[in-house]
Formats: sequence, structure tokens, C-alpha cells
Amino acid sequence: MTTTKSQVTHDNAFPKISKPALRALSNAGYTKLEQLTQVSESELVKLHGMGPKALGILKLALQEQGLSFK
Repeated sequence: MTTTKSQVTHDNAFPKISKPALRALSNAGYTKLEQLTQVSESELVKLHGMGPKALGILKLALQEQGLSFK
């Protein structure tokens, strides 16, 4: 079975994104992908460690679940 970058991992509840991006989300209090529906992309990009590549991966993962950023 092949995995894609957007698949959610069991250990962090987020798709496979960089460690700085994961730390940025964690430090901001986000622990689950679904929580990101309450925040806009422009708010997330302000987090230190969150870059355009991670945002794209998160956006795709949300879309795959029928969700989107605020």
C-alpha cells in the first residue's frame, strides 16, 4: 500500500509536514487536523515555522476530508 504526503499519521494527527511546521501548530495549540477549520490560511502562515509547502499539504488533507480552512 502506498502512502501520500497528505495522509494523516497516527502519531500526530496531521499529514506528513516538516517538524518546524508541526512545532508551530503544536505551540499554537492545534493537535488535530479538524481544528484547522477554525483558522484561516493567513493566520496559519503567521506562525513561525509554517511555510507555503506545509500549508499546501494541510489544505489538501483538509480537502480530502471535505473540510477547508476558515
